[in-house]
Amino acid sequence: NLAKKIKKTAVVAGVCDGFIGNRMLAQYTKQAAFLLEEGCTPQQVDQAIENFGFAMGPFRVSDLAGNDISWAIRKARRISKPDEVYSDLGDLSCEKGRFGQKTQAGWYDYQTGDRTAHPSNVVIDMIRDYAQTKGFEQRSISDQEIVERLIFSLANEGRKILRDGIAARSSDIDIVYLKGYGFPKHRGGPMFYADLVGWDYVESAITGFSKGHRGSTWL
Repeated sequence: NLAKKIKKTAVVAGVCDGFIGNRMLAQYTKQAAFLLEEGCTPQQVDQAIENFGFAMGPFRVSDLAGNDISWAIRKARRISKPDEVYSDLGDLSCEKGRFGQKTQAGWYDYQTGDRTAHPSNVVIDMIRDYAQTKGFEQRSISDQEIVERLIFSLANEGRKILRDGIAARSSDIDIVYLKGYGFPKHRGGPMFYADLVGWDYVESAITGFSKGHRGSTWL
């Protein structure tokens, strides 16, 4: 009744770290960072997901929100969930003072009074040097793989949320993402989209991704 009174769409959620939306988003952003480790640039990941229908890709969103916010969250989660695997790239960027639009430098470069995201040679060099130091093999990655890694990470975590009783039904999860996270409306939401392409296909793709770079993160 309160939500209706303030003209919002409400979804009942159980209590867990991140509730529904942010718990799923953590897996989405984690895969985005792993894609950089494997050979993508921020602009390639953003362009692929924007072509899918999002208004902004994960790295443009992070620059807008402030990369220091996600940095603080990762610091806390490394204490509360020490077994979680994260890329260090976001931390390295923040250590350089690249917090996003508010510092005119994040995953992209910005100019005073202009929110246009410009590819950053500093970031490209940082990603390359980091991958070399860690011994990560970089490769050419298709837009299809980018989209599937990001969208299926949402759906996969959504399925765990249903299993854990944090959400009552798949449609509730879709409402969260359609109303609160900018999921493209014509795609129906992450759970609807997984139903559409078929969970057998999603399962097969996840199995393949799990055999690759940082594969244990899908478990």
